[in-house]
Amino acid sequence: MTINQISIFLENKFGKLNEILSILSKENIRIIAATVADTSDYGILRIITSDQQKAYNLLKEKQVSANLSEVIAIEIDPSIGKFAETIELFTQAGIEIEYMYCFSVNHKAMLVLRTKNLETAFEVIRKNNMIIFNS
Repeated sequence: MTINQISIFLENKFGKLNEILSILSKENIRIIAATVADTSDYGILRIITSDQQKAYNLLKEKQVSANLSEVIAIEIDPSIGKFAETIELFTQAGIEIEYMYCFSVNHKAMLVLRTKNLETAFEVIRKNNMIIFNS
């Protein structure tokens, strides 16, 4: 099972990130996970929220450049070395990871990853009894 992630394109201008987060906050949408990738001209804010569809619709209403994409979020043992071991399982299966990031919820470590090869990724998850996070 995948979850939706919202990717938001931001100009690299002072206050733009705050503007987006304020829009969501005013509607009582909680940010569960967030990461920012930037270039000299723009950034991409990737978020998982407490209500993805509401957040996405709200951003579109405000003319924010955003899109939904499917990602996999799995629970990872937070002990030393487990993150590397998990990534190695995907690597051994030949799965290319476009990007990934981590977050923590309820004392559990979560790994979010994007791949074009979802079918093989889910085979690795099933074979290794990984727990899929469902926001």
